[in-house]
Amino acid sequence: MSFLTGLFSSDMAIDLGTANTLIYVRGKGIVLSEPSVVAYHVKDGKKQVLAVGEDAKLMLGRTPGSIEAIRPMREGVIADFDTAEEMIKHFIRKVHKRTTFSKPKIIVCVPHGATPVEKRAIRQSVLSAGARRAGLIAEPIAAAIGAGMPITDPTGNMVVDVGGGTTEVAVLSLGDIVYARSVRVGGDRMDEAIVAYLRRHQNLLIGDSTAERIKTSIGTARMPDDGRGQSMTIRGRDLLNGVPKETEINQAQVAEALAEPVQQICDAVMQALEATPPDLAADIVDRGVMLTGGGALLGDLDLALREQTGLSISVANESLNCVALGTGKALEYEKQLRHVIDYES
Repeated sequence: MSFLTGLFSSDMAIDLGTANTLIYVRGKGIVLSEPSVVAYHVKDGKKQVLAVGEDAKLMLGRTPGSIEAIRPMREGVIADFDTAEEMIKHFIRKVHKRTTFSKPKIIVCVPHGATPVEKRAIRQSVLSAGARRAGLIAEPIAAAIGAGMPITDPTGNMVVDVGGGTTEVAVLSLGDIVYARSVRVGGDRMDEAIVAYLRRHQNLLIGDSTAERIKTSIGTARMPDDGRGQSMTIRGRDLLNGVPKETEINQAQVAEALAEPVQQICDAVMQALEATPPDLAADIVDRGVMLTGGGALLGDLDLALREQTGLSISVANESLNCVALGTGKALEYEKQLRHVIDYES
């Protein structure tokens, strides 16, 4: 590989998600997808990074007092600045393997509702982690590009990106956002709802990783037709006598547990439709709505939305990777898409 090729391929796009971080390298596509988790060893008040990503996620909820496992991203923005910087540095090094690489240009996606302070924190973290230049792109735009929507056309496109921390609902036309709304409901809120439901109805305390497993295995946004659906065995702690307990949970119970977060997503879509100019709303009736993000994989979420809105709802092909692919495309086709990338320092 010549020096120039090495230089060319070091630019990257990062989807800094609440649940997972994905990295797209120019010319190579998505090269990394790992949980946004950092594990620290705390000794004499000093923090030392023990593990990042997949290895650190295994430690969540299972660490002794001297080890701390942290998720530095909350609701799509940085909650712990130093930890986020360590995590970004680790992932960049993992992608580049070489110690001497030219400082890359990095584009990161941010939630549409992020404040200037939150945007500055993300930009600063990326620059401190070794970027030459840090650009930001709004998450709904990245999601729509990644889903292959024709956002540069003079027609209305609606995208609903259900991430780990936030759900972004946006109407796009001529390559920019006409209306967008960010609600702080996503995969994390769904996990919390499952934990709360089991605590309330079965006096069972489960961890976040068990809640996530329930959601991905049998999670559904609608009541099953037979009133019960599939079931799975779960383990947790009995809150009445404090001993470990094994029990069963079925899809009807999961649908009941997730009713509130699913309704909040439906409400956000309805509000977006009400606020959309009539001509663009007519386009959306023709084209339907695109669902992206990991949350789009929740069983029957598209049907639940269809019942409420009356519109055709489709789930993007690679819904989990849409934002990363869209941010990557913005990097590849920077000249055509430069109006959606914010390089302000």
